[in-house]
Amino acid sequence: SQTQQNLVQRKFMAIRYHVFGSHDYLKEHGTPKSVGDLDRHKIIVYGDDVPAPVSEINWLLSAGRGEGDPRVPALSVNSVYGIYRAVRSGLGIAALPYYLAENSWLDSDETSNLQEVLPDLEGPTFDTYFVYPEELRHSKRIKVLRDFLLSEVDAYRKKLTALANDIC
Repeated sequence: SQTQQNLVQRKFMAIRYHVFGSHDYLKEHGTPKSVGDLDRHKIIVYGDDVPAPVSEINWLLSAGRGEGDPRVPALSVNSVYGIYRAVRSGLGIAALPYYLAENSWLDSDETSNLQEVLPDLEGPTFDTYFVYPEELRHSKRIKVLRDFLLSEVDAYRKKLTALANDIC
């Protein structure tokens, strides 16, 4: 039988899912103005063939709908990165975490392709953690990695805060 090691766990940040579409898709199909407008759009979701990395990952199918009456997805993909690529390719609208979409919208560069839609529609949130065995607590490598990750998370939060302030 396996024994559970004592682990050190440090929460990094909460990540929330938001709704995105490519500029080309939204130009051709229109930008949803309400959650009900999603009924007229192609929704890309996480497939049922493999375990989902986050609970309620396909929340967009039932957002604004009655219980037991979900939307039918246009495409199911078995990885979050695959969903991101499908949205970037203009195949539909999907829920993505900002960390995936940020290269497309947060940097505001010329190659920007994704646009957030229905920004007031809140998707599920999941917490991220840095976890390592307790016996590595005093490891210099772990400390360097932890400090690096914490600085990246801090920079990411500042970027999001600055963007939110620019929008308001």
